[in-house]
Amino acid sequence: VQLQASGGGLVQAGGSLRLSCAAFGRTISNYHMGWFRQAPGKEREFVVGISWRGRTTYYADSVKGRFTISRDNAKNTVYLQMNSLKPEDTALYYCAGDRRGPVLGRSAYEYDSWGQGTQVTVSS
Repeated sequence: VQLQASGGGLVQAGGSLRLSCAAFGRTISNYHMGWFRQAPGKEREFVVGISWRGRTTYYADSVKGRFTISRDNAKNTVYLQMNSLKPEDTALYYCAGDRRGPVLGRSAYEYDSWGQGTQVTVSS
């Protein structure tokens, strides 16, 4: 499957953005999906994940209460609504898919398909 992330941009602190991850080539209805981010000079980190049925979600502590992941399997798309953005949220955001794991993962190695990333920049 090919994943294409979009929706990034420049926003002031306190603002909102909605990222989309569109899948092409095959259905992601049986994929666990996740969002990761990587800031300059830092390692890629888990942000949020959603199970293939959408029944389970995991959020990094740093984004709980501010970010919401959702999926529309009919549109083969996953979304990340980001509210109350902070400068420390500035990073390249990647969507990722896992079609093998029995459980929703929180580590990058558990995901086998990756999008190209979309830049989110939050100004103070």
